Amino acid sequence: MSAAVNVARQLIHHELESRIRTAEAALDTLKARAQTTKANVEIKAIGELLKVIPVIYVKLQELKKSSDRWEQTKADLETRIADFEKSLQGIEAKVKVH
Repeated sequence: MSAAVNVARQLIHHELESRIRTAEAALDTLKARAQTTKANVEIKAIGELLKVIPVIYVKLQELKKSSDRWEQTKADLETRIADFEKSLQGIEAKVKVH
């Protein structure tokens, strides 16, 4: 594998990791806000999302180690992150309403 491909993969890995960390930080903020307002439905939804984070990090590590199925692993990780971000946005919208 060429050095250019390795660099490109590292850049993608860092970009996806950054998206995960940003979403995780937003979720932590929402959790604190929901707990303050005692928004039980949102707290439950946040709890479910918190369970997804370790799975996403496992997929991120798989991406880092993957060579033969790299594109498929990347696509799967991107889908999981997008789903996580979409769920997070839904919770954010509900919290803003309260």
